[in-house]
Amino acid sequence: MTLTHSQRLTVIGSALTALFLGALDALIISTAMPTVVAELGGLGLFSWVYSAYFLARAVSLPIFGKLADLYQCRMLFLASIGMFGLASIAAGCAWDMTVLILARVVQGVGAGGIFALVYVILVDVSKPENRGRTLSTASSVWGIASVLGPTLGGIIVTYGSWRWVFLLNVPLSLVCLWGIARYFKDTRPKRENVSLDFMGVATLSTAIIAFLFALLLGGRSHPWSSPLIVGLLALSALGLITFIITERRAPEPILSIGFFKNRGFATGNAAVFLSSFAIFSMFAFAPLFIQGVQGKSPMQVGIVMVSLSLGWSLGSLALGQIIDHLGYKPCALAGGMVLVAGCAMTLTFTSQTMLWFSFGTFFVVGVGMGFVALATLLVVQSWLDVKDLGVATASNQFARTLGGTVGVGVCGSFIAARFADLSSVVRQAGLLSHLPAHLAEAGMGQVEALLRPDIQALIPEDLGRMLREAVTRGTRQVFWTVCGAALLCLLACLQIPRRRRTAAAD
Repeated sequence: MTLTHSQRLTVIGSALTALFLGALDALIISTAMPTVVAELGGLGLFSWVYSAYFLARAVSLPIFGKLADLYQCRMLFLASIGMFGLASIAAGCAWDMTVLILARVVQGVGAGGIFALVYVILVDVSKPENRGRTLSTASSVWGIASVLGPTLGGIIVTYGSWRWVFLLNVPLSLVCLWGIARYFKDTRPKRENVSLDFMGVATLSTAIIAFLFALLLGGRSHPWSSPLIVGLLALSALGLITFIITERRAPEPILSIGFFKNRGFATGNAAVFLSSFAIFSMFAFAPLFIQGVQGKSPMQVGIVMVSLSLGWSLGSLALGQIIDHLGYKPCALAGGMVLVAGCAMTLTFTSQTMLWFSFGTFFVVGVGMGFVALATLLVVQSWLDVKDLGVATASNQFARTLGGTVGVGVCGSFIAARFADLSSVVRQAGLLSHLPAHLAEAGMGQVEALLRPDIQALIPEDLGRMLREAVTRGTRQVFWTVCGAALLCLLACLQIPRRRRTAAAD
């Protein structure tokens, strides 16, 4: 495919815009949800507006990755963007919470297709010597979206209607459709005889959905030892075993088990899984420490947490300028070491830690993630054949998604356990009798409610001290766990093969 410079930039810009929309929609809704619930009702379904999007995206990622190796990426990408745009219209016009959740499911499927295919398209249109630089721009989009998402959502809700959170996707989706349809053409050869692995899709989807449901519910609404959670984990294990058996016999497996014998594929995906475990756990639970222990305001918390996204974006962009010259393994190792250093710095946090030190610490963690995310993507892509580029790319994106989910689920159980202990002690001591009944019930049921300044002003001093101690112990466990994940990430980076396969590189 021969493209002029302007045509190549149009394709890259369209692909990056689609990626930005998919990443943004996971975050922009957060600040709009109170308004959404106030208008549509359905408070009990609140969390499913997030979870439906996330689950659908996670399940569709590996499926679209395989489809990209069987069918034309151009048509699949256009279908994904179209699906995302139409679902955005449905979400923006939703008349109740059920319709909104269903629209979010379709949005999530479209986003999964976008995430799986965008890196394949960028590789196809980039010159080999500029591949790292182009993909670094895509990696930085995640950080930019995480910075702009909540802020943009707040602005839209403040000055307009929450429905524009979704409807603004539509014109941008049309621009993406035009750019890809007008200029992008597939160059990779496709198989002539296609055999779809429906059994593989079914068993993999079952394993993923059951596992993610267990992580979403375990330690929160249901104890880990409850029949529901145990049953979900058992169903996930059964689905995984059946999937492995199915893939060994499938003529065209959706994810070949043999790929995991490929050292570059296995170590690259393991490294990004572990780095995502670390950084998304930081995103989720570091604010508890900053606000609940250090006593910072919500605005100060937001400023500090922006540094994670800023470090991720700038780290990817900077690495993209040099990675094609330095090699993938040295860059992955550098990222792993920076990630370990940043995570270790969190162990020094106290209630007296200065804001600038926290900002710098999370910036270092973000830079490490930016390095690891870009380097491991290129490693996985280069160590599979060109005909399997879709699977390689989707597997890396799925490992990142799964790592973040597992990290938040595991670390969330630490926080939940500490607050369960606190709740038991507080009720036995009768400390909640000093609060209005609705605050007592809501406060002990939700960590966020206890950390709100207006509720903290009503909390007795003894309860406030116990709250800070519980948050300290819980987040300290999170920081130690994150450090362990970062160290394992560094070990995985050490195992990355030193030289890539030239056959798969071009």
